[in-house]
Amino acid sequence: MAFGGNLAHSGQLPQEILQTAASMLGARLAAPLEMSRLYRTPAFPEGSGPDFVNAAAAVAWHGSAAALLAILHEIEAALGRTRRTRWEARVMDIDLIALGNEVWPDAQTQQGWADLSVEHAAHQTLDQLILPHPRMAERSFVLVPLADVAPDWCHPLTGLSVAQMLAARPAAERASVVALDSNA
Repeated sequence: MAFGGNLAHSGQLPQEILQTAASMLGARLAAPLEMSRLYRTPAFPEGSGPDFVNAAAAVAWHGSAAALLAILHEIEAALGRTRRTRWEARVMDIDLIALGNEVWPDAQTQQGWADLSVEHAAHQTLDQLILPHPRMAERSFVLVPLADVAPDWCHPLTGLSVAQMLAARPAAERASVVALDSNA
C-alpha cells in the first residue's frame, strides 16, 4: 500500500494524518504493518499543490483485493478524504499498489492503463481495481517508500523488482523524495 497526503485536517499535519491512517489500518486488519519511513515529495503533477508526505506499508492479507480496497477507502473517508478531481490535493490517499502476484482484472487491461500518457491518465478515472497499480513503475514517490518495505517484490507482468524499477527512475526524481526525520 502507498499512503500520501498534503493537506492538514482537524488540526493534524499530513505526517500525523498518515501515522493515524497506518494505525487505523493495522487495527482494522488486526495485523502488524511493516511501515516505511515518511518522505516529503513534490506534488504530482508538478506544481499542483503543497508537497506530499508519503509512505508505504506491507501487510499479510489473506482476503480479497476488493475487500482490502474497501477498508482503505473507509479509512480515507474517516480521515476527511473527499474525491472531487483526479490528482487533487488531499488529506489522505491510500492506494493498493499490489497484492502478491495478482493481476487485476487481466494483463491486457493492466497494460492498457500503464501505457496511457500522463495527459490522458489525468482525465480518466478508473472504474475498476487494477493491480498492480498501473503507474507504479514511473513514480519515485511510490517506489522510494516501497523499497523500504518490499525491495525484492517483483511485478508479476514485467518481472522487475521494486529496487530495479526505482533504479530506472531519473536520479533527480529519486532525489526529490526526501526522508523526514522522526521530529518532522
